[in-house]
Amino acid sequence: MTARIGRAYLSRIQQRGLGPSTIRLLPPDLLMLMRRDGTDPVDRLAKVQAKTPVSKVSLPFGMDAWIVTGYEESKAVLGAADAFSTDFAHLAANAGVTAEQTPGGLGFSDPPVHTRLRRILTPEFTMRRLRRLTPRIDAIVEERLDAMEVLTGPVDLVQEFALPVPSLTICELLGVPYEDRHDFQRLAMDRFDLAAGSTAPFGAMSASLGYFRDVVKKQRAEPGDGLLGMIVREHGNSVDDEELAGLADGVLTGGFETTASTLALGSLVLLRDQDLFERIRTDSAMTAPFVEEALRYLTAVQIAFPRFARQDIEVAGQVVRRGDMVLCSLSGANRDPSYSAAGGRFDPHRDTTGHLAFGYGIHRCIGAELARMELRAAYPALLRRFPQMRLATPPQDLAFRKLSIVYGIETLPVYLR
Repeated sequence: MTARIGRAYLSRIQQRGLGPSTIRLLPPDLLMLMRRDGTDPVDRLAKVQAKTPVSKVSLPFGMDAWIVTGYEESKAVLGAADAFSTDFAHLAANAGVTAEQTPGGLGFSDPPVHTRLRRILTPEFTMRRLRRLTPRIDAIVEERLDAMEVLTGPVDLVQEFALPVPSLTICELLGVPYEDRHDFQRLAMDRFDLAAGSTAPFGAMSASLGYFRDVVKKQRAEPGDGLLGMIVREHGNSVDDEELAGLADGVLTGGFETTASTLALGSLVLLRDQDLFERIRTDSAMTAPFVEEALRYLTAVQIAFPRFARQDIEVAGQVVRRGDMVLCSLSGANRDPSYSAAGGRFDPHRDTTGHLAFGYGIHRCIGAELARMELRAAYPALLRRFPQMRLATPPQDLAFRKLSIVYGIETLPVYLR
C-alpha cells in the first residue's frame, strides 16, 4: 500500500517537471539555511548573522520573506503565536500548492485548532507516560546491536542503526505495523529533501497522509495499544480521520527523521574525537550533557516551520509587513555567539540550557523527551558494544545531504572491530 503511494508521488513529480532547476530561483540567502559544510553551517550564515540578525529576501513567487539568524530574535518570533501564524493556508496561497495538500497536525495549525490537538497528544508525551517505552527502546537498541554484531567488513551505521532505532520506536509508539517501516521512512525523509524541487516535499506529505488515512481506518475498526488506538478509544469521533492522520504524520515527521539524523551525526562527532568517545563510553554521567550538546551543535532541523506575520510588526528594528513569511534558522540561532560563546566548538561541558533544537513556544516539538530518551539509550550502548569502532572512510569523503530542511549524512561506513 505505502510503496504504491510512494511510486505515485514520484510519478507526479516527474509529470509536473518539478526538478532541481526550480531551486535556482531561490535567493542564495534562503538556500544557505539548508546547506552545511560537514557538521557546520556554511560560512555565509555566520557572515549574514554578524551583519544583521534579521534580513529580507525576495522570493520568486512575489512574496517578501525574512530570515532570522539571531538567537534572541528567533525566540521572539517563535514565541509570538499571537503575532505570527503557521497556518498551511498561507503556503497554499503563495507557494504554488493547494489547500488539499495540507499535512494537518500541529506544525501547520494555529490556536484554537492547535490548542485542541496538542491537548490530545500532550498526555502521551509526558515523562510519566513515556517511561513505559524505556524497556522497549532499550530492547530495540540491543536488537540492532545484535544484528550488527554478525556483520563483516564496513557497516553503514545509518542503515543499520541510526534509522532503525527511531523508526521502530515510532512504530511502537503509534501502533503501526513494523513491516511498513521502510516505506514510511522514505516518505518521512523525502519531505525534507529539496533536491527533487522546491515543491516536492508537499508531494511527500500527501503520500504520507495517504498511508496514515489507511492506518486510521484500521484503528477505528479495531483500536490497538499504541497512540492512535488510545486517541480513538478516549476521544472517539471528536477527532476526525483527517485530523488523526495529520497527528500521526506529525509524530512520524518530528520523531523519526530528526532523531535518526542526530543519532548518525552525533556518532560521527564521537568517531572524530577518540577522547570524547572514551568519556561517553565509560562515564554514564556524561551521556545527558553529551546529548544536549549534540542537539545544539548539530541542530538537525535547520529551519523552523515558516511563520507569517498577522499584522505589521517590528523585529530587531526591521518592519515585517502583514503576510510576510519569516524563516528562523535554528542552526544559526544555536551557533549565535550571543547565546553560546565559541558556538562552533563541540563542548559537552557547556551550559546548553535554552537551545532551540526542538524549536520554541507553542510549536516546540512535542516529542522532545522521546528523542532524548532514544539518544541517551543509543549512544552509550553503541560505544560499549563496539569500543574499537572507527570510520571506514576518510572524513572528507563522507556524503552529506546537499539541500535539506533536516540535515543528515547519507551513509556512515564504520569498522566495528
